[in-house]
Amino acid sequence: MDRNGVDQLVGKYIGIWNESDGRIRRELIEEVFTPNATYTDPNIVAHSAAAIGDYLAMAQRNFTGMLFTLGPVLTHHDAVHFSWQVGPAGGAPVVSGFDVATFEGGRINRLYGFFKGY
Repeated sequence: MDRNGVDQLVGKYIGIWNESDGRIRRELIEEVFTPNATYTDPNIVAHSAAAIGDYLAMAQRNFTGMLFTLGPVLTHHDAVHFSWQVGPAGGAPVVSGFDVATFEGGRINRLYGFFKGY
């Protein structure tokens, strides 16, 4: 996957966290993740795009009024590392971290999320 494609995919992924419309969020998840993708962070291991969608919907309720933003994106071969933060729009972040993901067929098939200080 070329650099532009990686940047677009990661941008869509961050957009999922900010999307409050469940239908649009599901459509984005189908674009970003393979059907059998695995999402792992300190709170959960979700196996399948549907399970990832359920987790993101639940997590979004915990971040009501917050905005996820993307930091630097580093990539090589079929892997990407990027930082992110979440907080009130225009305010200081309340949580930050980084994710590492691998690709399959132009979509994420494995994603590992790390929270700073966790």
